[in-house]
Amino acid sequence: MNKLVTESIAYQPPGIEDEGLLTAITDAVMPPAVEVPISEAIKNRLEAADKRYFANDNISEFIQEGEVSLLIDELTGKFTEVLKSLVIDIENDPNSMDTGRRLAKMYVNEIMSGRYFPAPSVTAFPNDGSHGTPRYKGMLITRVELKSMCSHHHQPVRGIGYIGIIPSTKVIGLSKYARIAQHAARRGTLQEELAFEISGEIRKACETDDVAVFLKLTHGCCENRGIEAADSSTMTTVLSGQFYNQAVRDEFFNAIKV
Repeated sequence: MNKLVTESIAYQPPGIEDEGLLTAITDAVMPPAVEVPISEAIKNRLEAADKRYFANDNISEFIQEGEVSLLIDELTGKFTEVLKSLVIDIENDPNSMDTGRRLAKMYVNEIMSGRYFPAPSVTAFPNDGSHGTPRYKGMLITRVELKSMCSHHHQPVRGIGYIGIIPSTKVIGLSKYARIAQHAARRGTLQEELAFEISGEIRKACETDDVAVFLKLTHGCCENRGIEAADSSTMTTVLSGQFYNQAVRDEFFNAIKV
């Protein structure tokens, strides 16, 4: 069953400047609060703020406390209706009885969690010699495992990424590179968009433009449908700052041995 939230509809009579008269008129004609599905309430907030809500956008700042569970409840009913339309006996098939809720929880809490939950907290540490440790001026490269979803067919996308960085005056913990990349990946997206998203988030967290991102991912939309390729590996690269320099770029690709 869809969970509803109460939402008031603002009314502004035109051409009334007297505050007391305005209040009286508004109270008289204000429509009653209406109940809307939680997804509609969130969408209304996004549109009121003129914020985009594409499949690869994070919308967590427009979701209030407790509303993720309400969204899962709403999705459960809708996924259940999809199963019914697929002519699956959800009443008697023991494997399908609670599949609607499993799908809802999987989408919100797992494969698209990067849309509904805030980015991971990232603490930056000084890289300026102020703590008795010499400033690191070399290249740092970390490998990350990624799982995402194609926004066209909602098929799994998975593989590995390499993030290269030449630190400026700040660095972050090694595990944070993977957390940032995974948060960006857990949405409906395209690989090209994902590479740019990871690059942007790493540059922001580390306060440097000297970042390289290389992704090698396989796509379920090519393996499980369409051409049904046994290996759908696709490679994308986003370079910025010093990584446009040929020698720096060569060092990065030689290190990851692609």
